[in-house]
Amino acid sequence: MKRIVKISCIILIMSHFYDSLLAQYTFFTPKESFAIEVSLPDTDLKRLPVYRNSISSLIVTGDYIIGGTTAVQGLTPYIFVASLKKRQVLEIKDINEVIPGQQTIPTGFCRGSNNTLFAGTIANRNPNGSEGNGHLFRLDIDQEGGIVIIDLGTPVEGEGILSLVLDSENNSLFGVSYPSGLFFKYSIDSKEIRIYKDIVVSDKQIELLKEYELGPSDYLCKSLILSGGLIFGSTPVNSLFCFDPKKDIFNLFSDIPEVWGRRTLGQIESWAISSSGKIYGGNSGDGQLFEIDPVTKKLKNLGKPIGMNRLRGLTFGKDGRLYGIAGGHPGYTHLFSYDEQEGFKDLGNPEFTMAAPGIDQGILWRGFQLGTIASSQDGRYIVMGEDESLSQLLIFAIEEKYEQRIGM
Repeated sequence: MKRIVKISCIILIMSHFYDSLLAQYTFFTPKESFAIEVSLPDTDLKRLPVYRNSISSLIVTGDYIIGGTTAVQGLTPYIFVASLKKRQVLEIKDINEVIPGQQTIPTGFCRGSNNTLFAGTIANRNPNGSEGNGHLFRLDIDQEGGIVIIDLGTPVEGEGILSLVLDSENNSLFGVSYPSGLFFKYSIDSKEIRIYKDIVVSDKQIELLKEYELGPSDYLCKSLILSGGLIFGSTPVNSLFCFDPKKDIFNLFSDIPEVWGRRTLGQIESWAISSSGKIYGGNSGDGQLFEIDPVTKKLKNLGKPIGMNRLRGLTFGKDGRLYGIAGGHPGYTHLFSYDEQEGFKDLGNPEFTMAAPGIDQGILWRGFQLGTIASSQDGRYIVMGEDESLSQLLIFAIEEKYEQRIGM
């Protein structure tokens, strides 16, 4: 009997690893899909330069795909605009021209009234190794795709901005600073700033996290979401919080779903809201997806889309499915879908034809390291951005059926 159980366990383990290995070589190639060349060295086309083009923030407004990038230390990021219809980059702008000394735009974009966007930055470190001042900024895109950046200043001195959400009811931005994890409020109308220390990481927690060789990027909340008038996020160690802007009250209401022994890795990396109002969250530490009822705050763990950590982005398509990016270096990121009836479907790596104009038009471009995902406002298109040294956009339209093929 023991021998049978042992053999069954070995078969189960081998099957899991075979499925994981096979998924590494599964390429997702739906009929209506294409890649847009955003980055290319040594060209007079409107392209982003190498090492400054990792796409860390993404949003779609009408026909325009708007992206913000991350640069390597010492270099500065860009804002770019591409067109879904023309399938090409329309405009790029070095943020250093308006806000000097920044390194990354990690917050995503918050959509305000009249399609005005807001985002935040983390600065390059100072020569002495200390953190620079991150900035909030307003972003306006004109009818031709022109980019206007307005600096809103630094909400927390000596800190960057890791995550951001807009509360349109009181026209305020709320965010989490980096590296201390301070929660702040910025009133857009009055420009007043308020800093909250309720969820800041304590010295005792920092000592615990250091034992596991974890830094702020490993445990601070990377994404915030507003639902039912409450702001949801995470705080060390492995806790979910909600904040009521009207009452100025924080509530730690649940643990983040975890794998035993990996509690310190709990960290929210992504959120999405369904049409029914349910909140879906991604735990970076274990790559688990979960859902929350925003009224009862009851949490349900939905499991892991793939056998890796990270859940880097989530968005809904018009078919009602949740699409997400899971995994990452040293393996590949995988595109997956989820709905209550089908469960998870690992779609593997996108492989889309590069659209003209550009040097590489007509080739098949494979997205092995994806960092961001967003849907068009009507939910028809899913847009993904790479986070490599030469990053491009990959786009597909929602269809009833998808074609997949296996490649080596």
